[in-house]
Amino acid sequence: MNYTLRIAQEQDISVLKKIISESTRELSKRHYSEEQIELALESALGVDTQLIKDKTYFCIEDQDEIIACGGWSYRTTLFGNDNEKSRNATQLDPESQAAKVRAFFVKPQYARQGLGSMLMKKCESEAIKLGYSKLELMATLPGVKLYEKHGFSGRGSVEYQLSDEVTITFVPMYKQI
Repeated sequence: MNYTLRIAQEQDISVLKKIISESTRELSKRHYSEEQIELALESALGVDTQLIKDKTYFCIEDQDEIIACGGWSYRTTLFGNDNEKSRNATQLDPESQAAKVRAFFVKPQYARQGLGSMLMKKCESEAIKLGYSKLELMATLPGVKLYEKHGFSGRGSVEYQLSDEVTITFVPMYKQI
């Protein structure tokens, strides 16, 4: 396949939201309940426009159709979309802090074709260019295998509160680069 990787633009947001919803609903259903998925799409998963403004979020296209997205950040926020309450745009110090790998999603029919790896290589090289030697991320359960393949290791799991009654399991992961 001849895929093209490019920086995401503001005009891509509506398509990105659709891909994120499709990807999460289809590729997470073996790991999470429908209720967890729907609540996660409200805050924990989705488009963070700060990444688009920072030009650290990428799209992969197949003949001008966006089929995957993902990025990294030099800011404090580890995960979440624009509705996430704990967002923090403070810039990180590459000497002492880890860059954040953020929001990887692939259209279900393109899953397991190397697109996540393509995004990871791009994010890692961009972080290195800015002086980072560590990466961290908050993985969904379906994403753990991809991140392990790229040298990340997990340190247990966390239960993230989605509502008063519902949590979702995430895995914090780290890597020296």
